Order: sequence, then C-alpha cells, then structure tokens
Amino acid sequence: MNLFYTPDIQNKFYQLDEIESKHCVRVLRLKEEDIIHLIDGKGTLYKAKIIDAHPKRCTVECFETKTEFGKLNYKLHIALAPTKNMDRTEWFMEKCTEIGIHEFTPLLCQHSERKVVKQERLFKVITSAVKQSLKAYHPILNEQTKFSDLVTAPYDGEKYIAHCNKGEKTHLKNLYKAEQNALILIGPEGDFSIEEVNLAKENGFQEITLGESRLRTETAGIVACNIISLENQ
Repeated sequence: MNLFYTPDIQNKFYQLDEIESKHCVRVLRLKEEDIIHLIDGKGTLYKAKIIDAHPKRCTVECFETKTEFGKLNYKLHIALAPTKNMDRTEWFMEKCTEIGIHEFTPLLCQHSERKVVKQERLFKVITSAVKQSLKAYHPILNEQTKFSDLVTAPYDGEKYIAHCNKGEKTHLKNLYKAEQNALILIGPEGDFSIEEVNLAKENGFQEITLGESRLRTETAGIVACNIISLENQ
C-alpha cells in the first residue's frame, strides 16, 4: 500500500503537494491509473486513482473512503523530557507512532538537558512513521511544556509518573486497565526531581515502575507505550 499524508483533503479530486508528488512520480514511479491511498490524519483512509502523474502536482481521484480506519479503543498521551541527543527523542516518537499513540508532549523539567526542540522536525518524523506503519490517525504533537503546567492541567483519564527515585512504586502493567485513557510522564536523563514527583502526586498522578532495569529516557517511553498497547490487545 502506497500511503500519502493529505491533511487538507476535502473533495473527490485532490492534488498532492510538491514533495508528495515527487515521491509518488519520481521515487515510486507511479503513473496514471495506478492506485494509491491517502490519509487525512483524523482517521479517514481514501483509495484513489492517479489521473495526472505530474512530478510537481500529481492529481488523484478518490473513489473509496473508510472512516475511523485503525481507530484505537483508548487514548495514550506520553509527555517525555527530550534527550540531549535529539536522534534518541526522534526514535522514541517514531517507534511509539508505529506501536500506537494519540498524543506527544515534549516536557521541560528541572533536570532537562534539552531546553529547545524543533517542532517541525519532530512533526516530520511522526508523519513518516504514520505512513510507514499504515495508520490513518496522525498523533498530536504539542509544544514543549513546563512540567508544572502539564501536571496541574485537567486530564480525563489515568495519570502516571515513571521515575527511579526511592520509594514504593507499582508496575504500570498492574495498574492500567484496558480501554482507559492514560497520561504517562517520562523524565529526563537526570530523572524527575523529588519536588516534581511530589507535585505530580498532589495532582493525582500515580507513581509507577517499568521494570527492574534502569532505562534510558527514550527506552522508557517506548516500553510504556508497548505496555499500554499490549493491555489493549
């Protein structure tokens, strides 16, 4: 299946943008009458036929539509402190998109080494993963958010904070139940501070562990995402 991201699609006829047109015609060498699929990122999958294989403005005609294609029965939001090496954060977002996630928030914490993120770059990484994994839903990417702002904001679902500080914690798989919405906080390479953990607890977050091993930030995010996915299968 050749999949193209077309968030502004509305009509039966659609013209791919220059980047997608080039990929379709020059890279994949598709031509008139070939069949492709389009997604709007909101759950709709379109089946379309190429009617003008122009390398800069390829035009297609949609003839079949599926709504809520691949819709998950839960919403997972992971707020993670970006790593100093952004390749690792990009890898986390790529893999979680492939597994299944609804929302990302880059988190700014007391121990954060990465203070600034490039939203456009991260969005492109997510979009590429959406197409590669054949998903019709494009995860939401929020602006980088201060820890205190996120934990004090309202959230309709279960709330968890993963950390390695001392104290009793319950494994995520023993707390989460299938079909629940969940918000999971993953800290920076220096972990959350005691003050941050206490603030989260005061605002209804449950302390969790993801296992015996001490995981890198991006690995912890992927493990958490996979646990939620498995519990819903």
